Amino acid sequence: MSETTDPEALDTARRRKPPAKSARGRVTMTDIARAAGCSQATVSFVLNNSPGIKLSQQTRERVIEAARALGYSPPAFSALQKPLPAFEGLDGVIGFAVDQLATSPEAVVAIEGARQASWNAGNVLLVAQTLGDSVMEPRAIAALTKRGISALIYMTIFTREIVAPDYLYGLDIPVILLNCYTADYAFPAVVPSEIAGGQNSTRHLIAHGHRRIATITGEPWMQAAQDRLKGYRRALATADIPFDPELVVEGDWSASAGYAATVKLLALKDRPTAIFCQNDRTAIGCYEALKEAGLHIPQDISVVGYDDEEIARHLFPPLTTSILPHMAMGQWAIEQLEAPAAPGRGRYPITKLECPLVERESVRAVAST
Repeated sequence: MSETTDPEALDTARRRKPPAKSARGRVTMTDIARAAGCSQATVSFVLNNSPGIKLSQQTRERVIEAARALGYSPPAFSALQKPLPAFEGLDGVIGFAVDQLATSPEAVVAIEGARQASWNAGNVLLVAQTLGDSVMEPRAIAALTKRGISALIYMTIFTREIVAPDYLYGLDIPVILLNCYTADYAFPAVVPSEIAGGQNSTRHLIAHGHRRIATITGEPWMQAAQDRLKGYRRALATADIPFDPELVVEGDWSASAGYAATVKLLALKDRPTAIFCQNDRTAIGCYEALKEAGLHIPQDISVVGYDDEEIARHLFPPLTTSILPHMAMGQWAIEQLEAPAAPGRGRYPITKLECPLVERESVRAVAST
């Protein structure tokens, strides 16, 4: 299980203007807590480097950045600002190749995770979008290697098994796969733990007394959709709830598909009391169909999403959903470079990171009948 940080908290901390100093003219830990978006106790733990306190690296960095921006300068804090040594074997530049960047928030989040971990070690990240093009991708990666990169992170936007191109095996630098993996396990790889994520989402509804739980899937050819459905079925089986194929409706990750699937589910003679939408955009359409039918969320039907996109916290009611751990995956990829092995040699297990459930207000215990 890997610790992740709520992207909302990070974004809020970045956007928040530094507060004015206290009336006495000096910066206090309360000032830093406001700027960093955390508690004063957390600030104290970080600035005093308290032993035995488990805080994420992102939280520590956020507090230190806020303190530095506000001009906080006690001796103990000055020691924290000393740059950390770079990873052994790296000369300061890491390449990051991703097939889709402009159309995908997940890629941006993964890059930010890698950027934070890279800068923390004194390294710079160079990013290239390849679109998976058979001609332009090798040229893009060649351009990165000519820049003198010491390692390459290779990311796909859809979680899947890939056939790694020959030029990846031919690189004389470490290669890390992010959100993808190869059948020969030739490179360290990290993906989300989607089966467990689907299981936890469904189990959350079961814990609230629901037994007629529907799910709206993504496109069936996608591994994420397959694994989230496996998790759904596994949770039902564990709770001795019979699987009902009528309660599974195929979607395509879009709001319109979520709307159409929800209308279909409401037409059932024995309609569900809860719907697990396998992404947040599907949940948007689900919300609209339920409200159009005169039903209230969660009083009449509970809804769970997946991905924790920005819109999830702004729906009414705010949507219970799961975080895709792309931030943590980007950080994990950088951490693997601390003791790099020669690329293409040996077999590396696929690392799966948890998709934590974020409980909001769209789930309620099933109504008594």
